[in-house]
Amino acid sequence: MTIDVRGSTILDLSQPIYKGMPVYPGHLTTAVFDHHTHAETLGKFESDLSYATKGLILSDHGPTHVDSISHFDPDESAATIDRMPLDAFWGNGTCIDISSTPARGYCSAEGLDAALEASGAELRPGDVLLLNTGAFERHGGTAEYLSEYPGLDESAAEWLVEREVKVFGVDSPSPDSPASPTYPVHLVCRREHLTHYENLANLESLVGKRFVFMGLPLNVVGGHGSPVRAAALLDE
Repeated sequence: MTIDVRGSTILDLSQPIYKGMPVYPGHLTTAVFDHHTHAETLGKFESDLSYATKGLILSDHGPTHVDSISHFDPDESAATIDRMPLDAFWGNGTCIDISSTPARGYCSAEGLDAALEASGAELRPGDVLLLNTGAFERHGGTAEYLSEYPGLDESAAEWLVEREVKVFGVDSPSPDSPASPTYPVHLVCRREHLTHYENLANLESLVGKRFVFMGLPLNVVGGHGSPVRAAALLDE
């Protein structure tokens, strides 16, 4: 598929990356630091050219990111991020609002049906589906972001499979509720080899709309996921 971006609006769906940003409990802490400064590099050339660079240390699941199949499937044949086709990380899609689901609660298949109807969106087989939980809008950048968000229950995970969703994403640390002891969404993703995005942002602006989603991963050899710069292209 070829995309003509002329006349399209590009909406950034990525959270900022910075030292001390909230990351899922247990994941590598994000570090951003000056590696070269202009003051340090001035004089390296026979001109007044200087340069500056930053150093980054971060988890492949820290910022806005996409999971590889190997993240939730221990089978040796499960694809790492560098072995997944780029076609898996973009496509036509829509967004629905499940932000009325209580924090640490669960949205069911019936809840997804209701959210889809309320949004007025059309969900087609093979679509990208983004779920606005409201977590980033309410708690982005705070400690509450890591614990005060809703998730999907097993019936909702099966709903995604039945509706033939290509890939899905949430504006929270996980599509599973932080109160869940079993993480049924990740288990269904493992069974179906269905991947998803976490820590998206600005989804409230997309509810009910059709758009082209893009969230290409870095080509990390053996990576179990990758940070992405996710975006939506809207014809408006």
